[in-house]
Amino acid sequence: MGPAPRGAYPSSMKQQTFALYFGNRGFFPGELVASARAELTARVESLGYRALLMEEKATKHGAVETPAEGRRYAAFLEAHRGEVDGVILCLPNFGDETGAVAALRDAGVPILVQAYPDEIGKMGFTERRDAFCGKFSIMDVFHQYGIKATIFSPHVIHPNDPAFADQVHDFAAVCRVVKGMKRFVIGAIGARTTAFKTVRFDELALERKGITVETIDLSEVFDRVKKTEATTPRYRERAERMKGYTNWGATPPEAFDNLIKLSLVLDDLMAEFAMDAIALRCWIELEKELHVAPCVVLSELNDRGIAAACELDVCNAVAMRALTLASQGPSTCLDWNNNYGAKKDACILFHCGPVPQSLMAAKGEVIDHPMFAKDLGCGKGWGCNVGRIAAFDMSYASAKTENGVLTWYFGEGKMTDDPIEKAFFGCAGVAEIPGLEKVLEMVARKGFRHHVSVTKGHHGRALQEAFARYLDYDLVTPE
Repeated sequence: MGPAPRGAYPSSMKQQTFALYFGNRGFFPGELVASARAELTARVESLGYRALLMEEKATKHGAVETPAEGRRYAAFLEAHRGEVDGVILCLPNFGDETGAVAALRDAGVPILVQAYPDEIGKMGFTERRDAFCGKFSIMDVFHQYGIKATIFSPHVIHPNDPAFADQVHDFAAVCRVVKGMKRFVIGAIGARTTAFKTVRFDELALERKGITVETIDLSEVFDRVKKTEATTPRYRERAERMKGYTNWGATPPEAFDNLIKLSLVLDDLMAEFAMDAIALRCWIELEKELHVAPCVVLSELNDRGIAAACELDVCNAVAMRALTLASQGPSTCLDWNNNYGAKKDACILFHCGPVPQSLMAAKGEVIDHPMFAKDLGCGKGWGCNVGRIAAFDMSYASAKTENGVLTWYFGEGKMTDDPIEKAFFGCAGVAEIPGLEKVLEMVARKGFRHHVSVTKGHHGRALQEAFARYLDYDLVTPE
């Protein structure tokens, strides 16, 4: 077997680790820290994450109150650097601000601030927490020092509150997106086709955000495909996977063979150049030289969690990676393609066939791409994986580079089970998005791509926090 390419899944599916921090202030009831340590640890672990705590005996009550204790906690974090995905700063009571600064100033990972609520009937001096107020002080001083931290509503919440599970899961998504987007490599395989000036991008604008572009000429792809042997165990394993991945219909053996070889070649390039995502020039040279359309190959890559955009749309491959990191599931790049009758909040999203099978209503079917059949003649574009997109809650996003800046929009909606007539070519679904007309106006007026990327689930809160607070992306919203 050849080297495996890097994707979003290996890192994002790994159990995430949160370092737990407990604040304290001496004249508040310190005994509340002990119960908080037990409650928060149990809750985080019950949600599927690993909790990492400094030893209780390392500080008074196992919490941080003074700068000296804060420095002790900072050393604890440093000893676990690379192991911790985020810090959950817990305020069982008011909590000391200077100790928190000393502890977390150089944490290097996102920080979630959680404050315990007071209870009616427990407001005496020995029971009152005042974490409601203490949270403001922590955030105020963090702001003064430029320490970035996450807060979610409600302002105070008990770890055992059901809503706290949503906060932790969203924070985990924030951590995945921040970690995965801070520095990664994207492959631009092939040149931008002249007709598609819509997918122009600025490599330096991406590099300023830690996104390195590696460019590969299609001639390299063609040469490697020709040299790939169909007799190796690796080829046979990929062929068996692909045979079970979708329905191949009347696909000729030679087209199937070239698609398998193309799949292996892309894997090799991603491994050799440490690519985390790719954008591929999908027409018209592949059709002329290999008589295939690479849609089903991109579909399978996306299904593995490796963001793979067609039409050399590098910026939407970047968006797909962010969505995949947030959802821990596959994403896909689609066209804003058609209105859906008179429904103002609905439209048809479509692409020829790079949609991952796990986002489709049923197994697709590989066909000869009708656009290339019309242009080049029949049999020159086998590889379209056609079908319908499944119904699911979804998040969408897209990005562009302009004037040296990477700019994004994102939102939430749902893919519906509304019918699309059988004659509609490709892989399509009906998207329902609140305020769609305003979204479309923004896309048109702000010069965004005709493409938009989607993934399962609603991840808007996590994307907003990761993009705006930690990654400092430029964001636009519908007016």
